[in-house]
Amino acid sequence: MATSPSPKKVLLPIVAGTEPIEASIPIDILRRAGANVTVASAGDALLVEIMYGVKILADELLVDCAAASYDLIVLPGGVPGAANLGGRATLEGIVRKHVEKGGLFAAICAAPPLALASWGLLDGHKATGHPWFVEKFPPKVTAVDANVVVDGNAVTGTGPATSMEFAMALVEQLYGKEKVEQIAKPMLVRYEGGYSMKELNSVEWHCSGTPKVLLPVANGIEEMEAIILVDALRRANADVVVASAEDGVVVTARYGTRIVADVMLDEAADRAPFDLIIVPGGMPGAKTLGGCEQLVALLKKQAEANRPYGAIGAATAHVLEPHGLLKVRAELPGTCSNPLTARRR
Repeated sequence: MATSPSPKKVLLPIVAGTEPIEASIPIDILRRAGANVTVASAGDALLVEIMYGVKILADELLVDCAAASYDLIVLPGGVPGAANLGGRATLEGIVRKHVEKGGLFAAICAAPPLALASWGLLDGHKATGHPWFVEKFPPKVTAVDANVVVDGNAVTGTGPATSMEFAMALVEQLYGKEKVEQIAKPMLVRYEGGYSMKELNSVEWHCSGTPKVLLPVANGIEEMEAIILVDALRRANADVVVASAEDGVVVTARYGTRIVADVMLDEAADRAPFDLIIVPGGMPGAKTLGGCEQLVALLKKQAEANRPYGAIGAATAHVLEPHGLLKVRAELPGTCSNPLTARRR
């Protein structure tokens, strides 16, 4: 009887200052493809606070990964995350040994110049990186103006907005184009690029001072949908509260990323009202959130006060719709609640 091939093994180190999107998207996509991804802390503890206050609980410490072998090593960027990775002698030794054996290696954003190139591992290669950092490539590296560059066993990418393209390139290198197509179609990935948005029942959003945003999480939520929202909103200087609807602050997302919430949901409720409540999707997380009486009560109060709220992916169907939060409020002439919904991308 034929045995199934062993899963591809991937190492993805994180450190203080790692860019959340550049870490979470490759983790999610590679695990969707069937890879066994080890998220390793390059620090002294498993709990790592990366950029924009996002807290991730790693699977292992990097020092405990030194003796293992991998099919792929991926370095996320971030400031100062990329430089922090580049300064880790343990990581350099792991990656160097991997490259010398002909292994596939990758980096995105500031990590190609500040880590791989600083170790001499991109010498003679064509590579890309974030436009703010490509000038730091040494003369032996040829900088290419492209979102993703594959040159031999090296894969490099430019930054957060191209993280999906970068991750799909990694899947293609490990598994082939057919696997990319299998993953991309249900995720609604746009190969042709571009975005589309329709705004109906337009209203103006107002808030006094720094916007307060509530983002609830539960086991099984889609990690990309949660982390991208937190990253983008905190970049805009919003005060985002990530609140757990579980029994503790550690939430295991759909593809195994362990997100550490800022507070429990009942504590977050004491901080109401919020200028925006936004609910990530993913199953069974969205179903759990839809059954959370405290969250539903907060959303209904948000709607009654005509404050914005929204959902993405499965949360639209499992959180907003069952509780009447997508209905037009015809009983209040001249006003309407402002639900914001989106398909996952």
